[in-house]
Amino acid sequence: MLPRVDTDDEWDAIVPDEAVMRPGAAALCTRLGIRADPLTRYPAGSQPVYAVGNRFVLKLFPAAAADVGETEAHVLTHLQGRLPIPTPYVHDAGEYENGWRYILMSRLRGTDLAVTWPRIPRADQDRIATEAGETLAALHALDPSPLTGVLGPGDWDAFLDGRRTTAVDRQRAHGLPAPWLEQIPDFLAAAPPCAPGPDVLLHTAFMRQHLTVDEHDDWRLTGLLDFEPAMLGRPAYDFVTVGLHVSRADPRLLSRILRAYGETFTPTDLLTHTLLHVYGNLARYLRELPAPPEPTLESLAETWFGTV
Repeated sequence: MLPRVDTDDEWDAIVPDEAVMRPGAAALCTRLGIRADPLTRYPAGSQPVYAVGNRFVLKLFPAAAADVGETEAHVLTHLQGRLPIPTPYVHDAGEYENGWRYILMSRLRGTDLAVTWPRIPRADQDRIATEAGETLAALHALDPSPLTGVLGPGDWDAFLDGRRTTAVDRQRAHGLPAPWLEQIPDFLAAAPPCAPGPDVLLHTAFMRQHLTVDEHDDWRLTGLLDFEPAMLGRPAYDFVTVGLHVSRADPRLLSRILRAYGETFTPTDLLTHTLLHVYGNLARYLRELPAPPEPTLESLAETWFGTV
């Protein structure tokens, strides 16, 4: 019932079209033996995702993204019950039709932390920051060996080296102005090498949008979701999105997260990883986050990733 999606044009034509997607999702629910009423599509997210009543979430992956569907299913199964806060429980996962894959998972309690954040009292924001740091520490402490061969990139140092060679071109493609682009080669050359050590399981997009919170339970974190971009690599990489999307350049919050995590990373190290990150987009972050007092990458690092 769902047409095959392999190209960007097919994605743009089919994935946003509820006249096509909803009947396909409903038919899959019937096949899985669950009622598709009500079936409510979430407005955000890179993949089509539906709440199925109050118990389930159905996440769909077209052929063009089938690999990340397999990744997320493997990671969620590996994580079940092993973190301080819940992750979605996988009830079923597999192939659907025409290259589509699916995950039927439990629906996390609570609401999007990014939406509720402005209403959360400061003391509870501080506690949430601590809980976030503890959650990342637990994630990174897990034995990742069962996911070897499932998650990339395989050779972390080679992956970062490759990102270094394309850093300027990627930031230029994002629209970063020339005065910033000109600083990148020297900044990366002066940055210390990646810290040695074993690879850990990385979320890679640890941000408010992927955390849930229950305002009726003293603003407790109730879940962590969206593991489709998970990787195996070094811990500092995960703190790029932590600094940009959780603490959001607030040194007090980042300090609490790092204390709870039990390790520190320098602002230079984290901005370096921002430039190398798969989702690193300095032009966007300059529009959204506080501007540095000086137009240098060193000043930018302190502004976004400084601590107290």
